[in-house]
Amino acid sequence: MKLNPAQLAKHLHGALASVYVVSGDEHLLCQETADTIRSATRQQGFSEREVFNADASFDWNTLLQASASLSLFADKRLLELRLPSGKPGDKGAAALLQYLARPAQDTVLLISLPRLDASAQKTKWGKALIGDAKVQFIQLWPIEAAQLPSWIRQRLAQAGLTASAAAVELIAARVEGNLLAAAQEIEKLKLLATAGKIDVDTVQAAVADSARFDVFGLIDAALNGEAAHTLRMLEGLRGEGVETAVILWALAREVRLLASLAQQCHSGVPLDKAFSQARPPVWDKRRPLVSKALQRRNGAGWNQLLLDAQRIDAQIKGQAAGDVWIALSRLSLMIAGQPLALGE
Repeated sequence: MKLNPAQLAKHLHGALASVYVVSGDEHLLCQETADTIRSATRQQGFSEREVFNADASFDWNTLLQASASLSLFADKRLLELRLPSGKPGDKGAAALLQYLARPAQDTVLLISLPRLDASAQKTKWGKALIGDAKVQFIQLWPIEAAQLPSWIRQRLAQAGLTASAAAVELIAARVEGNLLAAAQEIEKLKLLATAGKIDVDTVQAAVADSARFDVFGLIDAALNGEAAHTLRMLEGLRGEGVETAVILWALAREVRLLASLAQQCHSGVPLDKAFSQARPPVWDKRRPLVSKALQRRNGAGWNQLLLDAQRIDAQIKGQAAGDVWIALSRLSLMIAGQPLALGE
């Protein structure tokens, strides 16, 4: 049965369900929701945890065997099933239905998967996950652009911060809907806030005084064609623990902009007009960098890099093979105009 995300915390104070399903495409929301459930299980004595990654080669019998076996170390267990593709296949569907028919005792099963599309919701396993009384199904939707400022204000409040309306709007403009990026920006602002208050100057200072290796600095280095500096920036971001999804978002956003601008110029639109019509518009101080990058490729070339970005997204989600950091390095160098051969 469906559980409203807003009611999850209250629900977790009571008896836990046998199965929880966290479904959605917004990585940060799904990750934090799963973390909340994990924390609740630990507080209620579920001290043993076992994780199953259900990729294409996953043996579904291992899940059933784990549920049927007795724990050697704890009375209560948390089993986690991660289904990055959102499609269990015939064997997986049968295993899920078998488990739901007789959930393991003293066990909580936490299933994480992307948003179920209409066809998945009509399957037997999809209907069971959503409608079974033993299951709490939590659907997480992306934060719409109009809702983002409110979400940022709430996130700031959780961090003990208050912000002016202009500061909130500036943060929203910087992150453009990427919640992981927004969360990281707020963490940086906590270090710069005076008496817990954030204004426009504080947000602007965060751009200059942020970590030595900044995602936006990486973009500027790549646009400027500084290949070696771009790689150093990327390695620095890796060392500082920046999420690969945040880096890919920033790179893909820039490539998408460049592809659009290149297409408009090919159609006869003056570049200054294309800059102004872009959403968001290209700032005056960034126009030289963007103009320099546009000289390296035509629209088709930038669109090809967008396809590369899609493949990296699949790698991050566990849906494609390959080293994500090597792929990000290659994409960054391609933007910088240096298509170096990097083995994966």
